[in-house]
Amino acid sequence: MDILGLDYTTLRVIWWLLLGILLVGWAVMDGFDLGVGTLLPFVAKTDEERRLVINTVGPVWEGNQVWLVLGGGAIFAAWPPLYAVSFSGFYLAIFAMLFGLILRPVGFKYRSKMPSARWRNTWDWVLFVGGLLPALIASVAVGNVLLGVPYHFDDSMRIFYTGSFFGLLTPFALLAGLVGVAMMVSHGAAMLVLKTDGPVAERSARYGSIAALVSFVLFAAGGAWVAFGLPGYEITSQVVTDGPTNPLLKTAAVGAAAGGWLRNYSSMPLTLVFPLVGLAGALASFVLLRARRGMAAFLASGASIAGIILTVGFAIFPFLLPSSSQPSGSLTVWDASSSQLTLFIMLVATVIFLPIILAYTSWVYRVMRGKTTSEDMADNPNAY
Repeated sequence: MDILGLDYTTLRVIWWLLLGILLVGWAVMDGFDLGVGTLLPFVAKTDEERRLVINTVGPVWEGNQVWLVLGGGAIFAAWPPLYAVSFSGFYLAIFAMLFGLILRPVGFKYRSKMPSARWRNTWDWVLFVGGLLPALIASVAVGNVLLGVPYHFDDSMRIFYTGSFFGLLTPFALLAGLVGVAMMVSHGAAMLVLKTDGPVAERSARYGSIAALVSFVLFAAGGAWVAFGLPGYEITSQVVTDGPTNPLLKTAAVGAAAGGWLRNYSSMPLTLVFPLVGLAGALASFVLLRARRGMAAFLASGASIAGIILTVGFAIFPFLLPSSSQPSGSLTVWDASSSQLTLFIMLVATVIFLPIILAYTSWVYRVMRGKTTSEDMADNPNAY
């Protein structure tokens, strides 16, 4: 059945693409907030410098987290089994990530409540943890998606997760975590170079260029690991793209040879642009940060983040969350979505509201453009 010319298969693909866009939106928009928090104790030495760093993101960090809310909402509404498996199986990991995200507003609000140097230094390290932890946990989760997650369904479609929190911390997953931290630190450094002058900008450029180079090297190393040492997954039964939401109606197997996740790149060569953008963006960010080109470095690091995330998305398509303990129960685009009507109604809402969010965000950044200075903080009673 088609709804206004959109069949079930098309709607599923559209929502797979929208999920990717929302994840990229969060990583790019909130990623520099996380990077700035991670850099705070290192790029700013005095209290005034640390206030300067905090106030570069102070007016926008709350709005940037809208992308995380949208991504979580999209998973809940468009991909209910994915939400159920990931938010229950990764419960402790998600709790740790949310703990880090909660630390940020608390740190922002409480840091300047007392003039004590010890008090403020403590909250600066709280903001560091609030930046580092979400970036690390989210990226480790992406690494585990490529490895496959230990969950299975019984005959009544009940979900059983058989892994543990520390079981997620495998060498490959930790490599993915370091890639995520490095790319967000580079992104945050680019924002600081763009928004500040003087010693803070100089230190940010130095640390950010190192992070960009680390991101380039580790992403390339991860790609080599996937190509030569990591088995992928494949659907071995006939693929039904417009069937009911039931992951057990197919058969799937773990790839017998390494490099299984590269099948899509050989069958769809145009998708090779995404890993190339991930690598080129990181390398360009390294060069531009060393040249103190803040805006260009920010765009390059943002492109690198988008390229890295989309590389994973197109590698595992049509899988959303492979199961290492029951490959036939792996969640895919074709068997883990909401109903056709639900996807259509959500698409209509997205077409209406997403442009409004983009327009408002653009307006906010236009109003807040320019350097953040000590004079601005002195003149603004609402400054952190």
